[in-house]
Amino acid sequence: MCARYVITSPADAVRALFGYDEAPNFPPRYNVAPTQAIPIVRLVDGKRAFALVRWGFIPAWVKDPKTFSLLVNARGESVLDKPSFRNAMRRRRCLIPADGFYEWGGGGTRRPYFVRPKSGGPIAFAGLWETWTGPNGEEVDTAAIVTTRANRTLAAVHDRMPVIVAPEAFNLWLDGAKVDALTAAALIAPAPEGSFDCYEVSPAVNRAANDDPRLIAPASLAKPDQPGAAQKPAAGAKQKKRDDQATLF
Repeated sequence: MCARYVITSPADAVRALFGYDEAPNFPPRYNVAPTQAIPIVRLVDGKRAFALVRWGFIPAWVKDPKTFSLLVNARGESVLDKPSFRNAMRRRRCLIPADGFYEWGGGGTRRPYFVRPKSGGPIAFAGLWETWTGPNGEEVDTAAIVTTRANRTLAAVHDRMPVIVAPEAFNLWLDGAKVDALTAAALIAPAPEGSFDCYEVSPAVNRAANDDPRLIAPASLAKPDQPGAAQKPAAGAKQKKRDDQATLF
């Protein structure tokens, strides 16, 4: 799964790649977490448009989101059939700008790794979006990242990865009116071998409140004053469990 990612490219570079008319100014993010607002690109009246939505997909038929599981990812193998995603796969596909993502694994104790394109960002995750309408008429736009099996580079860390959509395939993924879901699903595949770097980073990324460039530095370069860096306890001192390293959420 993909439960954290980064978007650090300048807003103008993102706009140039995705080709929308809006000119939003958003800061770099080094630890985007579920339930936060994320940028997406979707088609509106046949044109690419920028929007901010909630990361955590809510199908339109859900009565009470508080009782519904948080859908951060959509498994690519089942998006054509799963009730939660099949309507969005037909008509509401989107692109999610990013510059890299985190995965946890590596055997034994789960450790965080940062994955980024060797050619640099930004890149596009395949996404699905939906508008949920509440009992009082309130509307909330939400999205999920489509995932697939990991390529060989990443399989040693985790068995899943986001679907990466190449720029030449943007229209194929976005245009639900002209491109049927089965045709678009042909894009759901692992990224080409050798296209990404993957290295271990500080467990500080486990805490969503941490959001700065030090999170994507290789763990071997971590310094004692960095968030999550290991520090040697004083003689006789008892080690305390850090609450910022306990879980992903």
